[in-house]
Amino acid sequence: MTKVLITGGAGFIGSTVASALIDQGITPVILDDLSKGRREFVRDRIFYQGDIADQALLDRVFAEHPDIYAVLHCAAKIVVPESVGRPLHYYRENVAKTVDLLEALQRNGCERVVFSSSASIYAPTADARADETSPVAAESPYARTKQMMEQVLQDWTVAAPVRVIALRYFNPIGADPQLRTGLQDPTPTHALGKLIEAHTEGTPFTVTGMDWATRDGSGIRDYIHVWDLARAHVAALTRFDAVVEPSAGDRYRVINVGTGQGTTVRELVTAFEAAVGESLDVREAGRRPGDVIGCYASGDLAGELLGWSAQKSLVDGVRDALAWREKWTAQLAG
Repeated sequence: MTKVLITGGAGFIGSTVASALIDQGITPVILDDLSKGRREFVRDRIFYQGDIADQALLDRVFAEHPDIYAVLHCAAKIVVPESVGRPLHYYRENVAKTVDLLEALQRNGCERVVFSSSASIYAPTADARADETSPVAAESPYARTKQMMEQVLQDWTVAAPVRVIALRYFNPIGADPQLRTGLQDPTPTHALGKLIEAHTEGTPFTVTGMDWATRDGSGIRDYIHVWDLARAHVAALTRFDAVVEPSAGDRYRVINVGTGQGTTVRELVTAFEAAVGESLDVREAGRRPGDVIGCYASGDLAGELLGWSAQKSLVDGVRDALAWREKWTAQLAG
């Protein structure tokens, strides 16, 4: 394996995976339209700016890099409340354009795909635990696009000589520990991003939804350090042929990527306050459109198949996220 195409490689997760690949001597080829990604995240990297549905551009990428081993499909719109208000936009961007991407991959003979899926597709369970066999029942347009794409990809592996690993990952936090990249959105919608925003700007932090069936009423998540998540993607790529053999009858494999630890939003606030050494103004509000109770990973299929387990703690994620925010703010000010 010499090169891997990463769609969405200028975003938070894609750029971190690209750094992890580079550290392993693998060259990322990045495709991103920069609608959310940052140009500075692809500096000194092979980069094509454009849409994942642009057939001519995709053909050029493969013509110029015929040694691409696999594609990591990371590009997607991901904001749950926005997906509720703009469902057609999300279905077009996340589903329709991915079908166009897959057609280009098939035409260019690319037979390995690692898909960035999401644990948000799992149906709620009594204890919020989810393993790969748990039922799926996505509850927002965003999550439904991920569930739909998993079905599309699975059907594709039946009809064509292609193989897919779908990594259902949980809630990424933190930043590249070397601070090469991090969260690129100045107005994040996830809990840790909002905590950092509240801390740095002196604004209240709002816990949305306090009537969930959890130990303190707030939603529960499995917060995984983005570097651990990147390591899982690298493991999926490097072990691809062992995980999904070319002659396998079922050429579609689902693997959860999480810590196995459930943390409520209230517990995240407590950990954040401990990390920064001060209390925040915390308020409560009702659920937002598309909000769900959440879930956390169960089982160890990632360890069995990928030789992977999470190494970094919740506190590591908070500290690295804060360090990245400080560095990025300084860069923007300069």
